[in-house]
Amino acid sequence: MAADPAVRVIDLRKAFGTTLVLDGISLEVRPGEAVALLGANGAGKTTLLKILATLWRPTRGTATVAGFDCARQPERVRERVGLVAHGTLVYDDLTALENLRFWSVLSGATVGTSDLRDALAAVELEPFADERVRSLSAGMKRRLSLARVVLARPEVMLLDEPSAGLDPQGKKWLEEYLQVFKARGGAILMATHSFGRGLNVADRIVILAGGRIVLERPRTTLTPDELARLYALHTEDGP
Repeated sequence: MAADPAVRVIDLRKAFGTTLVLDGISLEVRPGEAVALLGANGAGKTTLLKILATLWRPTRGTATVAGFDCARQPERVRERVGLVAHGTLVYDDLTALENLRFWSVLSGATVGTSDLRDALAAVELEPFADERVRSLSAGMKRRLSLARVVLARPEVMLLDEPSAGLDPQGKKWLEEYLQVFKARGGAILMATHSFGRGLNVADRIVILAGGRIVLERPRTTLTPDELARLYALHTEDGP
């Protein structure tokens, strides 16, 4: 019997005033699956991720994570979701270790210093644990933001342009980490503009345009050239 969806979105709508950003989105992501959201700026990718992360409420429709309603049971959802936003959201005046400790306190988690250092080691930043973040490169700051998700051990990962700002080493680490996360039953929904290696982890490709899903296909059925052609066709935008 197939597992229940880790993420389920049904007829989801989100409007800001008279501007309709999501217009009837329905989508599922199952445990052990990664879905890549593609679309031009303003297509609704980040809006969908923020609703699933309980940062915004939908105007209509339902969104659930692990069976919990994102609007009605936000605390239960937050226990199961790891969000990597487009910005790094790190504090330059704190060390890498202090950033992780601060995030853990905000989340209400009880973790020891060894857990924090293990999370830094997972993203290959443990040697820089006591360095002020202002001295780290942009790619290292991005990896530090990913360490927060490693520390949280979520069931579902919501990623907004996860490889942005990462150096080749960081991109390689991210791909390997997400493959392991999937193999352990984790579900991934990621918004990306990447048409290259960044899509290797995806099992399904979903293209958004005008707040709607205009294409949904298994990744293995699309060559890179065909994907680029379909993306341009549906979005009137190049990759």
